[in-house]
Amino acid sequence: MKKILVISALFILAVACKKTKFSPEGPTDIRIRNLSDLTFNNVILSTSEYPEDVDTLGTIIHGSESDYYRFKKAYPKAEISATIDIDGSPVIFSTGPVDYTYMQYIGQDMITYEVYISDMANRVLSINNVVLEAPLTLK
Repeated sequence: MKKILVISALFILAVACKKTKFSPEGPTDIRIRNLSDLTFNNVILSTSEYPEDVDTLGTIIHGSESDYYRFKKAYPKAEISATIDIDGSPVIFSTGPVDYTYMQYIGQDMITYEVYISDMANRVLSINNVVLEAPLTLK
């Protein structure tokens, strides 16, 4: 009798379990908004651990934003580097490498990374905010 109760309980637990539905990892359309008062040249954006999720966005003047670029996968943090002219000399600024471990991906959305210079002396860029613009509609 105990065996039947245990087997019945296990069967009910197995049937009652549901898988959580996760949204697809991507693609994600991303643009960068330059919040600083300097122009970002040769902007390079890396959004995930995939080598194909690296793209050059070109030049973003102060106060404006780039076009959208499509990436296979993206996270709330990204590695962004840009060349900025300081007193006529090109200087590379960067957010530094990102550890994507345990980070939740963004999914199929259109987003904007708002980037500014957080430390001029150490040449550090920071992401101020990640703005969700709209869900991505795929055809």
